[in-house]
Amino acid sequence: MRILTLLLVVWAGVASADPGFWKHEWPRTDFSKTTVENWVEIMSGGPGKDGIPALSDPKMMAVADKRGLAPNEPVIALEMDGARARAYPIRYLTWHEIVNDRVAGVPVAVTFCPLCNSALTFERQYRGKELEFGVTGKLRNSDMVMYDRQTESWWQQAVGLGIVGDLTGVKLKQMPSWMEDWQSFAARNPDGLVMAEPPARRDYGRNPYRGYDTSHRPFLYNGEMPPHDIPPLVRVVRVGDRAWPLTRLARAGEVKEAGVTLSWRAGQASALDTSTISKGRDVGSVRVRDASGRDLPHDVMFAFAFHAFWPDGEWMLGQ
Repeated sequence: MRILTLLLVVWAGVASADPGFWKHEWPRTDFSKTTVENWVEIMSGGPGKDGIPALSDPKMMAVADKRGLAPNEPVIALEMDGARARAYPIRYLTWHEIVNDRVAGVPVAVTFCPLCNSALTFERQYRGKELEFGVTGKLRNSDMVMYDRQTESWWQQAVGLGIVGDLTGVKLKQMPSWMEDWQSFAARNPDGLVMAEPPARRDYGRNPYRGYDTSHRPFLYNGEMPPHDIPPLVRVVRVGDRAWPLTRLARAGEVKEAGVTLSWRAGQASALDTSTISKGRDVGSVRVRDASGRDLPHDVMFAFAFHAFWPDGEWMLGQ
């Protein structure tokens, strides 16, 4: 099995070295426009185009009516002015990775890359035109490569940046959202909304990446490991180009640095630990606010991914 896996990885790297290999699948994508300097960085994650089916216009339901979510299960919380707060359960995003929604009249894309633990929400529009996102099935630095259905340009999820095609170089606006346990979201937003279970045949609530966040190496990643002897699959809180190890926040409870306040509390299960998400170990939840108490865009991602996309980033290790 290990030899077969190695052969598949090698084959993926060879097949990805020339973008011509993908043109039959992506005839509308202009591969001559790109920020990718080495095509070997992009690999097949296994499924092809839309093999992981993104969702659009999800059905939402009242928090009080939701059944089947354990109190410690992770959700992505999105609280926008002019709209009821919304929760997107990771048990669904694990299998779909992107949800195209509209909140307070704003088109948004709620995204989750399991291999990087990266949960980000973006405004999905460019120059007044609405974009709808899907999953290419490709990975770069183990991070999901998205695409928009309008131009079939490719986008790097971790940074919200167009990397291939007509919209190369365009950066999506990241919106404040965060991962937290369902119990905390529901208690704070009793009149809020939560995404209903999609009408798809998936084993929702199961983690297909069992034991991943305690592995020694990331899947399909050939880049440099993080500095300072930081394990590659340790979670870090990224704000801009700075990263705070989650272990430090868990010890301190609250850290105020670089103009931001980072708060940690227990209660959220890891979505990438045991085969059942709700039985995952407690990794806690983080909120990031500015000096005025406003929520800031951030990400809780694995250390290897931060180093891959912010190689000159600042590691906030404390004393």
